[in-house]
Amino acid sequence: MGAPILWKDAMTHLETEWAEVAGNTVIIARDAGEVWFYASRGLEEAALPFAKPMTCKGTLHSTVGLLDGAIRLAFERTDDQPAKPDPSLVRYIYSLVGAYYTSKDTPRNLLRAAKRFKEIGRAEVGHYLEIRAQEEAGHERLALKDLYALGLPAKQIVANCQPASVQPLCALFDDYCVQDYPMDTIGFSYCSERIAAVKPKAEIEAVKSLLPCGVDATRFLRSHSSLGSEVSHVEETIEFVAELPATDRIQVVQATYRSAVLMAERRRLESIKSEAEIWKELELRAGRKLHLPKGAEVE
Repeated sequence: MGAPILWKDAMTHLETEWAEVAGNTVIIARDAGEVWFYASRGLEEAALPFAKPMTCKGTLHSTVGLLDGAIRLAFERTDDQPAKPDPSLVRYIYSLVGAYYTSKDTPRNLLRAAKRFKEIGRAEVGHYLEIRAQEEAGHERLALKDLYALGLPAKQIVANCQPASVQPLCALFDDYCVQDYPMDTIGFSYCSERIAAVKPKAEIEAVKSLLPCGVDATRFLRSHSSLGSEVSHVEETIEFVAELPATDRIQVVQATYRSAVLMAERRRLESIKSEAEIWKELELRAGRKLHLPKGAEVE
C-alpha cells in the first residue's frame, strides 16, 4: 500500500505522523508530503512501530497528509461508486435542499462543542470552535435564496424534505458535538470544508449554464467552493490541528475518515437516484406540483 518507510528515518527527522483508521489501516504522512497506507494487521517489519499510537508533534505538511489521506482512503474504499451523473438542474436543486440541512445546525453544534471544551479546561479549542460557528452562521439562508431564485417554495420544501442521504451525516455531526470530549467535531468540519474547497470554478460555471438568463442561484455553491472562504478555513484548521497534542490529532483524523465514509455514501446514493425520482420526492414533500424554470425538463 506504499513504499516502505523506516522507523529510524522517522525518528531521525521527527517529521512523520501516523494514525490508525477503521481499525485496519494506518495512515503515515511525512512533512515532505509523502503519504502511505498500511494494513495494521501484518505490518511489514520496518513499519511495526507505527502500530503504536504516535506521540510526536505535528507539522503542517504531515498533518494535512493525514487529514487528506483519511478523506482519500474513505472515498477509495467506496469502490462501487457509480459514474458521476452529468450536471442537471434537478440534481442541483436537490443538492441545495441537502445543503440547507447540512448547514442550518452547524453554528449551534459548534457552540455546543465549544461550551464543553471550555468546561473541561480546553479554552483554546472552545475559542477556535466559537470563531468557526460565527463564520458558518446563516449559510442555510444562502441555499434558501437560491431555491427561491429558481421560483420554488423553498421553506415549504425544506420544512418537509430532508434527503435520506443527508440524514446520517446530520446525525453523526449531532453526535460528535454532544460527546463528553467532542474533538471529533473538528474532523467532521474539516472533511466538509475540504471537500467543498476543491470544487473548481468550472463546476460553478457548469451550474450557471443550467440556469435561466439573469437568475443568480449559486450563492451557496460559490461560498462553499474554491472561490469562497472554505479555502482559508481549511488552511486555518490545518494550522490549528497541527498544534494539538498527538492524541487529539489522532482523534481528528479518525473522525475525518468516518465523516468522509458517510459523505462518499451520500454521493453514491444521490448518483443512483434518477431525476424523475428526485423530482417526485420534492413534489411529495412540498405537497404540491412544482415547476422548473422555463426551458428546463425532468429527464
